[in-house]
Amino acid sequence: MRSSEFDYDLPPELIAQTPMEPRDASRLLVLHRANGHIDHRHFRDISAYLRPGDLLVANESRVIPARLFGHKLPTGGKVEMLLLKKRDDQTWEVLLKPGRRVRPGTRVAIHAASSMEMGTGIPNHLSEVVAEVVAVTEAGGRMVIFSVPIEPLLERIGIVPLPPYIHTPLSSAERYQTVYARVKGSVAAPTAGLHFTAELMQRLKEQGVELAFVTLHISIDTFRPVQETNIEEHRMYSEYCELPPETSEPINRARAEGRRVIAVGTTSVRVLETAALRLQAGDTKLRAFAGPTDLFIYPGFQFGVVKAMITNFHLPRSTLLMLVAAFAGKDLIDRTYQEAIRERYRFYSFGDAMLIL
Repeated sequence: MRSSEFDYDLPPELIAQTPMEPRDASRLLVLHRANGHIDHRHFRDISAYLRPGDLLVANESRVIPARLFGHKLPTGGKVEMLLLKKRDDQTWEVLLKPGRRVRPGTRVAIHAASSMEMGTGIPNHLSEVVAEVVAVTEAGGRMVIFSVPIEPLLERIGIVPLPPYIHTPLSSAERYQTVYARVKGSVAAPTAGLHFTAELMQRLKEQGVELAFVTLHISIDTFRPVQETNIEEHRMYSEYCELPPETSEPINRARAEGRRVIAVGTTSVRVLETAALRLQAGDTKLRAFAGPTDLFIYPGFQFGVVKAMITNFHLPRSTLLMLVAAFAGKDLIDRTYQEAIRERYRFYSFGDAMLIL
């Protein structure tokens, strides 16, 4: 398939700039795959479409303050850094801005001004943190080695990165985290989960809906448009994911009993379907695992675990849109997105939600 087939025109005013308050006040488009019928509700009404025994599987990855600021040594040129993937305590894969002029051997001082946007005062000794560029990555990023382990300092010197299409600062960085975010490691939020409140989760539990968690640390490639003309030629950036035993076991019980496994977000889908692809011939039970996944799901993919999905409205040509089209059918998703635009739904990270049944 051609990547141009996943283009669509979106009025700029439909790109949500701020999150809805409260979280579950966002709108919910419910798409019934069996007949193409669409319901227009609010996310707080999702319980009307869930039934006792349903198992929701959500990504509990937490966004780290991955955006850093510094200057090149000795020239003083300003540099912005986005942490992508930790290789060890001091070695990280990063994106740099401006990137082309930062070659291996360049040293970047991470200085006190790195948290100016947060209005916090940073002790002067943190200005001594230096990152040395040691390699250019295959994806065009940089491998850097910090002079000290950087992760313990991130809460003080970094800020949570927002997608480039969001121009309104957040009043609180917690609003770009799910209420159940626990495992630090993502550079972007698993946005389908942003609609849940603790109260809504409790009501669903009382209704008999189960909730389990996986981890996938989201990197920037998840949101990048596919550049290749033919989508089959696209290669996903590898991301760390984990399906723990305390999640694989209830999934296996639900599947054995014919109950629905419902993924909260495309990242949860990728963890579950990665686990399904790891099954040995004749085996039906998912096994716990932890490691990288580069699974790219696009139309033609055969889903092995996920029976329904909660998701947001995604960017044109994104791997996320291709995954959703694989799950619901491209023609149906095309019509649904046009309906959402006509009905003035809010799109992208802080936008409204879709439940695909």
